Amino acid sequence: MASERNLVLRFATAAVGIPVILALIFVAPAWGFYLLVLAAALVGASELFAMTHQGDRFAQGVGVLVSAGASLAVFFFPQDARVLATVLFVVPAFGPLFTLVRLGPMETAALRVCAMGFGPLFVAVPLTLLAVMRKLWLDVGSGYVLLSLGLAWLADTGAYFAGRFLGRHKLYEAVSPKKTVEGAVGGLFSSILWAVIASLSYLRGTLPVVHAVPLAIVAGVLGQAGDLGESLLKRSTGVKDSGSIVPGHGGILDRVDAVIMTTIVVFLYALWH
Repeated sequence: MASERNLVLRFATAAVGIPVILALIFVAPAWGFYLLVLAAALVGASELFAMTHQGDRFAQGVGVLVSAGASLAVFFFPQDARVLATVLFVVPAFGPLFTLVRLGPMETAALRVCAMGFGPLFVAVPLTLLAVMRKLWLDVGSGYVLLSLGLAWLADTGAYFAGRFLGRHKLYEAVSPKKTVEGAVGGLFSSILWAVIASLSYLRGTLPVVHAVPLAIVAGVLGQAGDLGESLLKRSTGVKDSGSIVPGHGGILDRVDAVIMTTIVVFLYALWH
């Protein structure tokens, strides 16, 4: 009964959120969509640092500020190699330097070093790439954004129903006890279906079917790996959900863990294609 109520809440949230997201992707100016992306990135970063820097609000705030700086730099200077190199080198170096100043418990120091140096690059920068695609490539960029989101969220939906009705074999029980092999296959099939739809409709002439299928396979597998990676982080820090900001879905990180991976794959495809 509880799972059914949660499912209804999920659909209700999607019914409200999806039209808003679509309007921001296709109708609003690039900066309008970026404001949504930035908000999601900063909330996601806040959830990450709440897990890795438990009880240390100051460090959590610093992590969010670093994430904001990295996001702003990537969005406003996406084609400036000097800015991108600065972000790539300075953010990881900041992790151990900040932890030296704010030492805290030695048992968790390594986790906090890695989180502070890697967290902004893991959460804020990939999500910002959604807005960068929208900004740089106009209508085609909007299509790539929709492709990235669909590869993750349709896979999640397909995995949910395939796992619920067909799931028999555990996928990675030590990390996520509820996920099944059948669910993973259903999610991958959904990713492929979405990429084919994109190729034949809103990305027609830009994304050939012969590219869409392998792209979906790579993005679908890595998206599910991103989901498992976030589950690993939550389990290792004793957290059930990264947050509660999205009704029926948990936190922002719970919603974008796969999007982070699919966005990277789609962005690199668009960049090199």
